[in-house]
Amino acid sequence: MIKRTNALKKLQSAQSKLLKGHDILEQVKAILDADSKVEDRITDTLNSGSTGESNSLNIDLLESNRIYHIEAIKQTCIEYRLRFLDSRLFKNDIPREAIQEIKKLEKAHHIELKAFRIMAPSKLFKLENADDPVLFVPIGNSYYYLIHKWGNDLHPLRKWIMKPFKNVVNMVLTLFLISILSTNVLVETRYGSGLSGGEMMIIFLFVFKSFVAMVLYYGIALGKNFSNVTWDSKYFNA
Repeated sequence: MIKRTNALKKLQSAQSKLLKGHDILEQVKAILDADSKVEDRITDTLNSGSTGESNSLNIDLLESNRIYHIEAIKQTCIEYRLRFLDSRLFKNDIPREAIQEIKKLEKAHHIELKAFRIMAPSKLFKLENADDPVLFVPIGNSYYYLIHKWGNDLHPLRKWIMKPFKNVVNMVLTLFLISILSTNVLVETRYGSGLSGGEMMIIFLFVFKSFVAMVLYYGIALGKNFSNVTWDSKYFNA
């Protein structure tokens, strides 16, 4: 009768030939130590930042749907009131998945990446006095390569909620529309429909001036500015 093959014994035999007397625990430990050092170096770079402006990646290995021009990033930041800042200013932990993506990219391109930047809401950054991050690395000529995205998606209404904060024109138009609605409500509830056009205009101007004054007061007091100014600023009151 033909004796059955013990797969485990065959596996052990193949392993012993490969190791050739070396301790497998020592080999595994050396591999893990080297991997840990790579992760520590990447984490240090993310936390400390770097002055490098671009990374020399092999263009043939890049995915075209991950390459973004700075103008596209700027437009998105302005529309959704996000910041695009150095990774050292990010105050939350960078997820392990992002570290793994960086390691894969470095291994494929034989390079140590630097100058990481993150696109996220301002509340996720450690801003200096003056929900959904995306990690990028510069690749030159105002282009950035998307490495990893984590967290939840932006609220579906965030673009419209942030419209008034996009620029001064949007804010004035928003206050104008709010003032018209508020004037109509005020007239209907307090004076009925017996007011003349001139009286309506005076009430409207008073309401509009009040809203503008409130926005200016709180905007200056809190050090806020419009999205087209703050999208790449590291200052909370820029």
